[in-house]
Amino acid sequence: MVTMTMLTEPPELKRYSGIERAATLMLVLGKDHGAPIWENLSVEEIKELSAAMASLGRVPASVAEHLLGSFANEVSGMNSLHGSFETTERLLEGLLPGDKVREIMEDIRGPAGRTMWDKLSNVSETVLAGYLKNEYPQTVAVILSKLKADHAARVLSKLPRDNAVDVVQRMLRMETVQKDVLLQVEHTLRSEFMNNLSRAQRRDPHEAMAEVFNAMDRSTEEAMLGALDNASPDSAERIRSLMFTFEDLGKLMPSAIAAIVRVADKRQMALALKGAPTAIRDLFMGTMTERSAKLMREDMAGMGPVRARDCEEAQNGLVRLAKQLADTGEIMLNDPKNDDAMIA
Repeated sequence: MVTMTMLTEPPELKRYSGIERAATLMLVLGKDHGAPIWENLSVEEIKELSAAMASLGRVPASVAEHLLGSFANEVSGMNSLHGSFETTERLLEGLLPGDKVREIMEDIRGPAGRTMWDKLSNVSETVLAGYLKNEYPQTVAVILSKLKADHAARVLSKLPRDNAVDVVQRMLRMETVQKDVLLQVEHTLRSEFMNNLSRAQRRDPHEAMAEVFNAMDRSTEEAMLGALDNASPDSAERIRSLMFTFEDLGKLMPSAIAAIVRVADKRQMALALKGAPTAIRDLFMGTMTERSAKLMREDMAGMGPVRARDCEEAQNGLVRLAKQLADTGEIMLNDPKNDDAMIA
């Protein structure tokens, strides 16, 4: 007989929602002790509980002890629990039919998933169509039949028209695909397409270095690029083409500048514009009301002499702000890799 003891609520417990507390209990109970509970849950309840269990991560033993209560003496010897897709799947396999386990796990894994078709659903239609246009139409039909309808539609729209029509006709005539054929298609996709895509999508180190140079003060940046010009001129040129600098703000349309002006710190903007080229200063002022522009000029004049380094730091702050606004879709920066890019 296990004697129950009153446990002080651990502070970590506050981080866990009700469903997470239930998931912790079910994880500790395991297959044998938890089976009667699982058997009385609906499919939706099982999905909800399984999703919470799969995302638990490490659970402090103190939390598990408190939640288990009467089993505290047994749990106290544990350092932690670990909820994951694998432990959840193993637990469910002992409780539910295989097809039901697959349905639940596919649902809680989300769009990233682990199957080839999950991964393929995250590939852009342009990239996928570029690969499929060189494949036999029957193979393309099999692949598109496994994708979600909206993704398949976008891929079809990117294929050459005659090729797309042929694929559609084959999809209409297609019966159940034999398992060995499907496995062969998956193997080809994995070995040829996904592996090549992974290699192609590795980030250009010049892009990462351009971000590093963007974060440098101007004197260090110029010195480093100057040294790189001598050591590796091609790399220096590539980095320059990828960098977005304060001067590049002058290439933006007034609507983008106006968005920056609306949210920028006025003191920082005044300091940045005080050391800015006339063209960029006029561009910023042109998006302000007459009163705001007048106040900005007064602020700049009232600063008196300022250090060039302070102006550069303020200008870098505006560049970072512009990038943040671009990341959230509020403005669009021109692409330095494309001279024909449209600028909003």
